[in-house]
Amino acid sequence: MNRLSGAYNYQVSDKPSEDPSSSPDIPDDVWEKFARDTERDIRASAKKEPSARARMVSERLRAGEQPAGWRAGPTVKTPRRRRLLPVLGLLLAIAVAVVAMKPSLLPGDPFGKSEPDSAAASPLAPETAAPTAAPSAVAAQVPTLDHPFAGSPALGWADGAAGIILPKATAVGPISKDRVELALQQTKILLVGANLDPKTLRGDRPSAALAVLDPKQAKVLDLLKTSLAAPTKEHDPTQLFSRFNPKDVRLVGDVVKTRGRVTFATDARGGVTVHSDFTFVYPLVRTDGSTQVARTIVRRVIDVEILDPARYQVTSGLLTLTRYDADFGNSACGVYDGYLNPEFDSVSPTGAPPTGPTSDPYDRSKDISRGEAACGTASRT
Repeated sequence: MNRLSGAYNYQVSDKPSEDPSSSPDIPDDVWEKFARDTERDIRASAKKEPSARARMVSERLRAGEQPAGWRAGPTVKTPRRRRLLPVLGLLLAIAVAVVAMKPSLLPGDPFGKSEPDSAAASPLAPETAAPTAAPSAVAAQVPTLDHPFAGSPALGWADGAAGIILPKATAVGPISKDRVELALQQTKILLVGANLDPKTLRGDRPSAALAVLDPKQAKVLDLLKTSLAAPTKEHDPTQLFSRFNPKDVRLVGDVVKTRGRVTFATDARGGVTVHSDFTFVYPLVRTDGSTQVARTIVRRVIDVEILDPARYQVTSGLLTLTRYDADFGNSACGVYDGYLNPEFDSVSPTGAPPTGPTSDPYDRSKDISRGEAACGTASRT
């Protein structure tokens, strides 16, 4: 199902201020040394043509003569083949162990087990403007615990916070470059704390995200705190925070795929608005022992303002939250328990039947829905 959110917009009054985180990778140099040593050992242990002197000694031994200075004793013939086999066996065992740890050392795909994530894993360039179309179709693949993004357009997206790239700060009107830079950094803290922090994802209080919001926005903070303490349809914390019930599901691995952009510009109040538009893809598995992987896709558009504390009742250095919208791909309709609720093909749906249109949660070319909309169906996850 594709849950569509409502829009939350806040205004700041012109009020004078009262204060101014599988398999080991073998380094190339180690592998090269192993290859050289193996070749050297094989050459050293290979059977060599005996010298003329050695042939003469062998002939005298066969004739019953014993060279002077040699100690008498029984003559034992040990075929070189038997001495060579243990050496080659050891080298073969080492080679098998190395290849087992790193199959990519073998050319081609000798085992017929090409990794589904490798074909489309080339990272995309950072997003600097709104795309003109949805991501291309991807070959159908079933996500697994080892490859949770198989068959997803997000496979080439950045991992986690690495996908939140900030623009270069510049002065904007009366707002200095340093204050713009601070606002950009605070915006990234908000995005990470609300969507990527492991504590937030498992349903804990999103303390890092809340800490950068201005406490003088009392109505906003009260609404967010109420939604976390007693979630309802009207007070839904998932509108700003990505949260999953740890009793039901858990994240597969520690990677959340991220794509989006941050911009800033002057606003009507003589300040600057920082605008962020990001999509996060979460691979999840149920906690009942199942290994089926499902993905929930969350797109968020958030606006924060930096206002002049000499003109407005704001706290210098903290963010004024003016808008946050969200769309969800694959989260049960009509469930307002404070969590995103991914649906799995092997389990009967738990939410209400979808009544809205089918849409692509990966499509970032269109504006996000504003205002309450019917819960629809995700065309892909």
